[in-house]
Amino acid sequence: MFSQTLRAVSRTAVPAFTRRFGTSVPRRADIIQDLYLKELKAYKAPTIKATDSEGQVKPWSVPKAPAVPAFEGTAEADVTAYEAQAVEVEGVEAAAVEEPDVEDWFVIEEIEDHH
Repeated sequence: MFSQTLRAVSRTAVPAFTRRFGTSVPRRADIIQDLYLKELKAYKAPTIKATDSEGQVKPWSVPKAPAVPAFEGTAEADVTAYEAQAVEVEGVEAAAVEEPDVEDWFVIEEIEDHH
């Protein structure tokens, strides 16, 4: 009797050395996620028309070219009057001012060699 029970158990029992891995996990129902996915799939984007932007943005127009600025002293009369002016040096009378000699400006003293 004992041997009969052992045979019956051994036939129905799973051997201990075999492993069974489940490849599919039972899906749990998530009502909110299902509703969300259903609405996402059912959504149809509205078609875009060329007239949809009217009233939302200003129409584009080419900007005006800037005007040339007017500077003081650009007239020929002003330029010639400026060139004709006498040079004023502070502390010296206008008649006493003379042109310095160019040679006086470039005086180079010779260096004596002590070697």
